[in-house]
Amino acid sequence: MADGDGALTLAVASYREALKQDPARIEIARRSYAQAMESGDRLLARQSAALLDAASALPRDGTLLRIGDALTVKDWAGARTMTDRMVEEGNFAFLAPIIRSWISLGEGQYAPPVIDGKDRFAALGLRYADEHIAFQALARRDLAVAMPAARKALAIRSGDGAALRLALAGQLATRGARTEALMLLPVGGANFARARADIEKGKLPKALRSAATPAQGFARLLSRLAVDVSSDASASPLGLRLARIATFADPDGADVHLVAARLLTAQDHAAGGAAEAGKVPASDWYGALAQAELIDALAAAGDMDGALALARAQAAEPGAEPERQVRLGRLLSQKQDFDGAAAAFHAAQAGFAPDQMPWTLLLFEGSALEQGKRWDEARAVLERAAAMAPNEPVILNYLGYAQIERRQNVEAALALLKKASALKPQDASITDSLGWAQFVTGNVREAVPVLERAAAAAPTDSTINEHLGDALWVAGRRYEARYAWAAASVFAEGDVAERLAAKRKEGMKPEYAAP
Repeated sequence: MADGDGALTLAVASYREALKQDPARIEIARRSYAQAMESGDRLLARQSAALLDAASALPRDGTLLRIGDALTVKDWAGARTMTDRMVEEGNFAFLAPIIRSWISLGEGQYAPPVIDGKDRFAALGLRYADEHIAFQALARRDLAVAMPAARKALAIRSGDGAALRLALAGQLATRGARTEALMLLPVGGANFARARADIEKGKLPKALRSAATPAQGFARLLSRLAVDVSSDASASPLGLRLARIATFADPDGADVHLVAARLLTAQDHAAGGAAEAGKVPASDWYGALAQAELIDALAAAGDMDGALALARAQAAEPGAEPERQVRLGRLLSQKQDFDGAAAAFHAAQAGFAPDQMPWTLLLFEGSALEQGKRWDEARAVLERAAAMAPNEPVILNYLGYAQIERRQNVEAALALLKKASALKPQDASITDSLGWAQFVTGNVREAVPVLERAAAAAPTDSTINEHLGDALWVAGRRYEARYAWAAASVFAEGDVAERLAAKRKEGMKPEYAAP
């Protein structure tokens, strides 16, 4: 019951006791393994994995757990045996060249990872290889190999590379390459201020003074894979297990705790996410990144006041990165402080040169202004976004639909929506916008099939079903209209639910029309 309710602490304690009472039951071991991975209980994970392995029922990620265990105790032979088994099992075989290279480094007979370009999974292995080549080269004090590999790795992770920059800079500074280390850390950025100050003073934290170990390299590899795997919602539980194995292999690694925090929060374990983020001290090099994960976890847990307090503090720091302002803006939008949100999104734009500013920031600002009933300002910002990205369906849809709602520039708005629909015909929301615009402009005959297509693609969307019902009523298909309104009512709330109930009872009246 605790497992199903998301109560990780109680669930894992109960499974631990159940496994103790009946260690022969595979079902208990299987559930204990899964729960141990979610909660981060390494001892229970190892115990249940051993039972499952003895019964030939260990999940394939369990082999990775055993590799990590071997690496942490420097059992190189055991790690090689488990890596060979991983290759035979197939699922994670593409990781083998990188894992074997770390083992060879531990053995003192280093061999770099070699990935066969003809292998059908070569692209997967190559995606991770450069950063490991860089860390292995730094462990061997080979800057000539490390620097180009580091640059390639950062290029691959251009949008999510802050933690990698800090890790590489720490290793470079430890080896006396202060200039190269500082080159990796953007000047003036709040996320990197503490690291830059320490490097410039020549006072590095104790945790950064030693070379990366094979266990840490393995943890980094799994943590990176966990993020990629979790981009597919259906595979997110596997991503979390990989992240947990990474924390088992490198329990003191700040960057692996950041990933575990992010994935826990994303999978509705906000308390666990906050706990993982809290394992990284605010004074740490990675402290600012951990605080960002903590903000997201607090918000997901419903502590909006706590999240906002931290987000405001982060956004107010000198050199605050644009993502800090965006995070604050999103929280303020959730609190329906649209003026504050618009200001935060506008502030985020100051971090970019005019020709490099992402159009998404204009969309965020325009959306907040529109929701805050500052339409004239919103329209100007949204038009700037459309001029910057004339083929982005989401902008065209927002600008077109907002004008249709207000019955402004109807023909021009309809043209925007037609273009958006042509660019992204499978998007139900955009299809609905186009159909509704056709209805508003009096073209009921064309509107109905478009709205039917939108409703078929998003059958639980209240707005789309209400639009379809209104159009069907005007088209004379009254029975079907009431059916569409009934479908819209299932997920409708407040004023919308009352309006739909009135339409189903009395039929369509001008005062009941959808906005």
